[in-house]
Amino acid sequence: MSISTLSTPSAPIGNDGDMNSPHPRADGPRRRTFTPDQKLAHLTAYEEACRQQQGGAYLRREGLYSSLITEWRRLRDAGVLDGKKPGQAVGKPSKEQAEIARLRRELDQAQQRLDRTETALEIMGKARALLEETSKSADTETKRKRR
Repeated sequence: MSISTLSTPSAPIGNDGDMNSPHPRADGPRRRTFTPDQKLAHLTAYEEACRQQQGGAYLRREGLYSSLITEWRRLRDAGVLDGKKPGQAVGKPSKEQAEIARLRRELDQAQQRLDRTETALEIMGKARALLEETSKSADTETKRKRR
């Protein structure tokens, strides 16, 4: 094993200023805010990305969290995001709006269950027809062998 010393650094070293500076950095982290129009645009784009199996990639690219999408969906479904002007405060949904949003979610879930049930019944019908066809062909083959 040999110990080597670095005579020149491999990466350039820059001067970022005094480490003991009493003043905060001017470009410190800042919380982003979104207008209702931006929220609706992000929701639309995210839902389109999800249809193409790219929802996670969209969130990473835009620097968003899924919790924001969930919250914005709730606000959109309650009708809070509609008709707001840029800069206008977005409040909590009223009791009626929350009830409407809840009923819409329940309706969507019921529709999804209905779609799954219809698909399952269609598959079962096709399977039954296939079994009947197989059994008929097996019966005719056994009758031919008996002759």
